[in-house]
Amino acid sequence: MIKAVLVINTQGKPRLTKFYGFLTVEKQQELIRSVFGVLCSRAEKVSNFMEVDSIFGPDSRLVYKHYATLYFIFVFDSSENELAMLDLIQVFVETLDKCFRNVCELDIVFNYNKLHSILDEIISGGQVLETSSTEIMRAVEEISKSESASNSISLVPKTVSGWRSR
Repeated sequence: MIKAVLVINTQGKPRLTKFYGFLTVEKQQELIRSVFGVLCSRAEKVSNFMEVDSIFGPDSRLVYKHYATLYFIFVFDSSENELAMLDLIQVFVETLDKCFRNVCELDIVFNYNKLHSILDEIISGGQVLETSSTEIMRAVEEISKSESASNSISLVPKTVSGWRSR
């Protein structure tokens, strides 16, 4: 099971945090600080896989990928395959690239809802739902269409005369 998905910039600011289990805000912040402390102290040429029992408890593993100014981090237990999680990070980033045409940190900051929609199409309740970025994009586009359609429905008549003729 996936325990958490984090996107943290190289300054240590979390840009996306999604925990798939109840943790207090204080505990989440402590975990984010601990993960960042470990990641920024690692050499560049070392493995992207880590045992994080001391941070997230027994049977916890972490895989990360560093793109430009962002760390994409998945925390999971032994029921998940490490290479599959690394591939899932790749799917997530590819989908973001398709959605934002070369994603950058500002896209993540200013399109928070869309970012969560994409992640929710990939993972729900700590379980992987979809691994095809094409299918994920199709679902996200459907969500965007339905949101824009619901935003265009007017419940108030545009003019008083239009209201009286009813």
